[in-house]
Amino acid sequence: MKPLRIGTRSSALALWQAHWVQNALSQIGLTSELVPIHSSGDTNLVQPLYEMGVVGVFTKELDQVLLQNEVDLCVHSMKDVPTQLPAGIVAGFVPERGHAGDVFVFQEKNWKGLPQRTIATSSLRRQAQWLFAYKNDQVVPLRGNIQTRIDKIKANNWDGAIFAQAGLERLSTDPTIYTLIDWMIPAPAQGAILVTTRAEETKLLENIKPLSHLPTQDCVQAERDFLRALQGGCSAPIGAHASVQNNRISFVGSVTATDGSRHIEIRESYDRQDPNIGKQAAEILVRNGGEQVLEKLKSHE
Repeated sequence: MKPLRIGTRSSALALWQAHWVQNALSQIGLTSELVPIHSSGDTNLVQPLYEMGVVGVFTKELDQVLLQNEVDLCVHSMKDVPTQLPAGIVAGFVPERGHAGDVFVFQEKNWKGLPQRTIATSSLRRQAQWLFAYKNDQVVPLRGNIQTRIDKIKANNWDGAIFAQAGLERLSTDPTIYTLIDWMIPAPAQGAILVTTRAEETKLLENIKPLSHLPTQDCVQAERDFLRALQGGCSAPIGAHASVQNNRISFVGSVTATDGSRHIEIRESYDRQDPNIGKQAAEILVRNGGEQVLEKLKSHE
């Protein structure tokens, strides 16, 4: 049997995730090889993601090679994947999620005592939530792979930058240079990996299905349904995090004005078997003032 061809972005984090998937496949007797692909999101490192105006900026090239049968599987950071997969592509499996939170990589340990800070991030969600908490701070754009972004903090004399905790942990980044932002609501499916394949690969789908971690799958489904119901793209300032507790799902969702002037947040609990968790949570957010924030966001697009 030929080795499965795994399509992956070529960044260090993407390759770590692809190697992790390769190891998981080997545990069920499937051999594989990596096929690195350059994505437009990795090539254009100047423009903030939300200004690029492309859906699936980190995924579309991988989708193309998958549909053209140049690879058999693709490995994605799930938060980068549009909520609607392209026709002919389906989810293969979702392994157990890493830490979902955001962390602050700082220059000085006493950063909280500064009257005003310059913070780097190209995520509208992180920018919006940070400015809601710290009205006087300035936020500047930051692109590049993880190490490049860390290096830019010192090179530009910024006070710090915001990263996904899972990404830093997967690349064994020194944990003494960052701290968890425990109040920040992460992007839907942050910390999760999605492995996709072609819908026609029924035998392969059957073989890899047991690699899914069901609690993670249920949580990220609710988060992505929430994002989709709000008609937000991957770069929208929308946060969502679900967790399984005693066969119930605790759900936190938010939308924030990009200038930090308004932040609407909901916290709900649902039966884990409920198929409409994300949709219901989105409706509650809209009723609680989210509609006005979302309308303002759309008017500025």
